[in-house]
Amino acid sequence: MKALVCSLILATAALTALPGARAETPAAVQPAKPASRAEAVAVVADARKIVVPGGIDRSQKVRIGGIEQWINIRGTDPRNPVLLVVHGGPGYVAMPMSWWSARGWEEFFTVVQWDQRAAGKTHLLTPEKDIAATLTPERMIADVEEMVTWLRKDLGKDKIFLLGHSYGSYLGLEVARKHPQWLHAYIGVGQAADMLESERRGWRSTLALAERDGNAQAVRELKALAPYAAPGHPPTIEQIYAQRKWLQHYGGTMAYRQNNRADSGLAKLSPDYSDDEARAIWKGNDFATPILLPQLMSQDLSTIKTLDCPLILLLGRHDTNVNSDVGAEWFAQVRAPQKSLVWFEHSAHMPMTEEPGKFLLALVQQARPIAEKAGDAAP
Repeated sequence: MKALVCSLILATAALTALPGARAETPAAVQPAKPASRAEAVAVVADARKIVVPGGIDRSQKVRIGGIEQWINIRGTDPRNPVLLVVHGGPGYVAMPMSWWSARGWEEFFTVVQWDQRAAGKTHLLTPEKDIAATLTPERMIADVEEMVTWLRKDLGKDKIFLLGHSYGSYLGLEVARKHPQWLHAYIGVGQAADMLESERRGWRSTLALAERDGNAQAVRELKALAPYAAPGHPPTIEQIYAQRKWLQHYGGTMAYRQNNRADSGLAKLSPDYSDDEARAIWKGNDFATPILLPQLMSQDLSTIKTLDCPLILLLGRHDTNVNSDVGAEWFAQVRAPQKSLVWFEHSAHMPMTEEPGKFLLALVQQARPIAEKAGDAAP
């Protein structure tokens, strides 16, 4: 019997050593799931760590517009051009998703993620009662101006790239219009243009999809908003939320999805936020959006006919949140020293998350050569 047992053991060992053979792993040595958010975040932090000698990885507070505001600066080579990300929302921060979307950017740019006034970690630094009165378009634009000025000095750059997403595309375009000499190029993602026309088209296309789907509840709720975003009558925040409910459901925010959780959920694993900060990450969004977003609805950036710096638009084909067709129509008529438009055929409002590989290629192929020509890039 003892010899038989030994033979079985040897046979089993020989079988598992054969090419293609698969042995069951004992439960005791199965890979363990993370025991906590901290453990999961540590895995992400280690994987995205910048270990290249001379690389940059700084998180710090900067005094902008009279208050402390959080930024994160990351890049593998300080000789590369600076890319400032101006997030949307208002209050929908991009920093906590950047571990997924922007890691590749950091090999070609020094990337600056910034939690704006009343957003993300910055929101936690200042009581809401002390900041509510400052939430105006003028102050938000001035914050971007101050941030660009600070970065140019701190990082020793004559010009930088400014990327504005969604609400941030309104702020970014205004800064590009006023200070083109500061920028290698302005990059618009989910570009705001004629906002009332964008809202009307988003409402109409969502209603058409709901009718085709036979979704009686959606049809009823959308029709109740009519005449939505009529000329001279910007929608209220309640109307915007009601429209966005079904616009998201029909893939207008993330293509082929019914919501944007695939993007916002990435924040749960962000190494840039403590547990307490992560739990409060959207409080600024809840606070700032009802104040700032209705103010944006009265803006018509399609009146900007000339831009004195290069213009790059990165647009999701399915974006009805900030209607990409309206943005493309503005792009066609604006004059700029150099301009390019890249369509993301499988994206809506979040192409950096929906098609991250193509987004990186667009930045490298469309933006970086401008800096290379100016001598502002690592060889």
